[in-house]
Amino acid sequence: MTEHVERDSMEVDVVIVGAGPSGLAAACRLMQQANEAEQELTVCVVEKGSEVGAHILSGAVFEPRALDELFPDWAERGAPLTTPAVRDELYLLRDAEKAQKLPNALVPKSMHNTGGDITRYVISAGNLCRWLAEQAEELGVEIFPGFAAQEMIVDEDETVRGIIVGDMGVAADGTPKDSHMPGMELRAKYTLFAEGSRGHLGKRLIERFKLDEGKDPQHYGIGLKELWDVPAEQHEPGLVLHGSGWPLDKHTHGGWFLYHAENQQVVVGLIMDLAYQNPWLSPFDEFQRMKHHPVLKPYLEGGSRVAYGARAITKGGINCLPKMTFPGGLLIGCDAGTLNFAKIKGLHTAMKSGMVAAETVFEALASGDEGGTELAAFTDKWQASWACKELEESASFGPAIHKYGTVGGGAYNFLDQLVGGKLPRVHDTTPDHATLKPAAECEKIEYPSPTASCPSTRPPRCFSPTPIMRKTSPAISSSTIRTCRFATTCPNTPSRPSAIARRASTRWSKATTASRSSRSTSRTACTARPAISRTRPRTSPGWHRRVAAAPTIRTCDAPLLHKAPAEAGPCIVFILRDNGVPGA
Repeated sequence: MTEHVERDSMEVDVVIVGAGPSGLAAACRLMQQANEAEQELTVCVVEKGSEVGAHILSGAVFEPRALDELFPDWAERGAPLTTPAVRDELYLLRDAEKAQKLPNALVPKSMHNTGGDITRYVISAGNLCRWLAEQAEELGVEIFPGFAAQEMIVDEDETVRGIIVGDMGVAADGTPKDSHMPGMELRAKYTLFAEGSRGHLGKRLIERFKLDEGKDPQHYGIGLKELWDVPAEQHEPGLVLHGSGWPLDKHTHGGWFLYHAENQQVVVGLIMDLAYQNPWLSPFDEFQRMKHHPVLKPYLEGGSRVAYGARAITKGGINCLPKMTFPGGLLIGCDAGTLNFAKIKGLHTAMKSGMVAAETVFEALASGDEGGTELAAFTDKWQASWACKELEESASFGPAIHKYGTVGGGAYNFLDQLVGGKLPRVHDTTPDHATLKPAAECEKIEYPSPTASCPSTRPPRCFSPTPIMRKTSPAISSSTIRTCRFATTCPNTPSRPSAIARRASTRWSKATTASRSSRSTSRTACTARPAISRTRPRTSPGWHRRVAAAPTIRTCDAPLLHKAPAEAGPCIVFILRDNGVPGA
């Protein structure tokens, strides 16, 4: 908890932390039930971005199963689902020149994106969240963008009673300015945490209430993504490509994707497990190499990159899913880890987890519950849901690939899905960080120098949009590595702090002789969280006090639906130089 500070306070029925798919789905479902029952209910959503959708990385293949349940008339309401997936291909890249296209009959059914009873869409996840926010506000939900949840309010009997939002009027060094205003307390009967992967409050909840007890260690990946404008003759709306293999070696697992969205735009990206061995490896540079492969290059040649982003991915699946209930609240979406990595999809399962949470909370409040209890009914409802059953069926997907490799694991998963997930379950009990070898034992990777056709240095990516920001804005987050000597506690990392900073786009500053402090700047926070996580075995770093909003990327044609207050800290808006990027 923080030191005692006089703060304004507001009482509501439910606070939701994070205006992502799970948080907004929960908010909508709560108010739908309240309106149907003609019961007064106050639901508040806080979002650290300066607008809803600002921190949602654009471009996904979306399965609208949860949306069909939440808003059966979503098409009439104008939901941004306009590009159905029409062609689906899967490749194994053997080297920098060769590739093998897998026959559809050999592709695990979870990887199929066309055919069947469900139509899937290539969408902008950011635009989906903006649309969900509009629906939520029409239902009566209050959404507060530009306010980051800084702390939990936990009373003496270990019950979560709400959150404290970040202070306003904070200088770059963290000290209060003349305009300083302490963050408000938002007190609630129940608090839903929907911060996304590795949410800083979600991590504290898991540790504080031992929610991961008896579970496999959670596994993470880093996803890097670019949005390109391409010539019309190279554009095929609804084309979905996935692949694995090169440029990753046999000890590094992951895969790539390339989606053709609307407006002559292509989304290309690489997802890489953080359980890699070689500390010289750079996910960013592997991504840049990947784009030169003959399978991908023809779709990008002659085009121009208009946006870039990266984010952490919680991908352990059902084996690693923590208990989602605790006194006074619930952990939902990617804050818990509901991604179905076998499908490379998580929007639909995240939304369903939020909807199940909303139904459980409303049921409790409607019965006269005054809040603060542990909603055990959620566990039964969640386990009975199609989302949980979907995760159960793919429980061995990731562990099998880690244990048997890409080809062997793929074969196991193909057979497992044929029998509905009935093969003996595979577990991966090795934490990601335990796979990292000392740099001296690994071959140093020399990446090619940047070229005009492929500017593969990180700063051009982070600065490619036009930033509008205050130079005096404080860092969006910080990580303190509690150790006296970085060199002795992090021997696996080449060049020690400088290497982490290079990979993480993080600025290192000397704090005291007993610690070093890492601060992610608002311009260069592209990959900081996953990179710092790789040092976790020996240094126990943790992300601390998120002051306010991180970088925002939005389109020129997308209206700023929810404007942040002028003194909401570093609320950054990146205006992209294009005429139709589908959200960010």
